[in-house]
Amino acid sequence: MNSNLAIAIEAALSAGEKIMQIYSDPINVELKDDKSPLTEADKKANDVINSYLKDTVYPIISEENKQINYSERKEWTTCWIVDPVDGTKEFIKRNGEFTVNIALVKHGIPQLGVIYVPATKTIYFADVNDKKAYKAELNSHDVSLSKILNNSEQLQPKDNNTNHIQLVGSRSHMNQETLDYAEKLKAQGKEIEVVSKGSSLKFCLVAEGNADVYPRFAPTMEWDTAAGQAICNAVGIDVISQETQKPLLYNKENLLNPWFLVAK
Repeated sequence: MNSNLAIAIEAALSAGEKIMQIYSDPINVELKDDKSPLTEADKKANDVINSYLKDTVYPIISEENKQINYSERKEWTTCWIVDPVDGTKEFIKRNGEFTVNIALVKHGIPQLGVIYVPATKTIYFADVNDKKAYKAELNSHDVSLSKILNNSEQLQPKDNNTNHIQLVGSRSHMNQETLDYAEKLKAQGKEIEVVSKGSSLKFCLVAEGNADVYPRFAPTMEWDTAAGQAICNAVGIDVISQETQKPLLYNKENLLNPWFLVAK
């Protein structure tokens, strides 16, 4: 296994264990400047992940780190992009649909990604250059890499030649633009089934063949998508900006993503 992928997996598992130690306790919620929620789990998971990644040669962009000015970041050829708890709203609701996202990007392009679902101990991971992505169902947060590899299954996206389209919608951010997109597909004669899911699990649904398309016509940040894009790219699924009609890029001056479409 790529050594950086191994570090990212270990960091995600350790962060997931820390998150679940907090999950059953009363959740105290702060509001950040952008009015998004912040919990103790976000902060402690971020500390755990930083402790693993800081000894690599690459700098870190994390939702919970102080953001570095682009004048410095633009010199980075390779960096980590991290969301310690993606789906904080799902964490607060205690519905289990939150993830740990860790990605490594080079020249703005995802090279590897890890998405860990602490509530179910499910991990997704991919090295894009291998053109394969994997999923493993674990029985503990403290599992050896060899056991993960031995218990993993390769992801296989759908090859849908029917008119039935499973469309992924956000659990907390479904909007009119997404509904309009679904109506557009219906007008083309497609039968639409909306599958709701929180956090970066929406990428995983498409990558593992449990959905066909994920339109995201609402704001996201780079740390919301980098790991999911790596996993999708590894199995031949594109994550296309609706501004440029090209794949999403990372470590941009503005870390806000444009709208995008995830589809094979």
